[in-house]
Amino acid sequence: MLNHYVQKTAEALKRVRVDKDGVVSFEYVLVAACIITALGAAFGSVGAGAITTTLTAGLTAVLTAFSTFVAG
Repeated sequence: MLNHYVQKTAEALKRVRVDKDGVVSFEYVLVAACIITALGAAFGSVGAGAITTTLTAGLTAVLTAFSTFVAG
């Protein structure tokens, strides 16, 4: 049973590796992170306002989700 599970998981990972849609989605995540970083830098000189706090929390959530995805 374990061997079957390992084989199915390996086949699924191979399909994900060659899936071009996953690459496009990853590029959108990178662009969004860059935009959030740029906006955070623009509003960062004002202090810890609501916009800066929200952008920081959003970027932290994205980076945490990404690191979990990569590690998993």
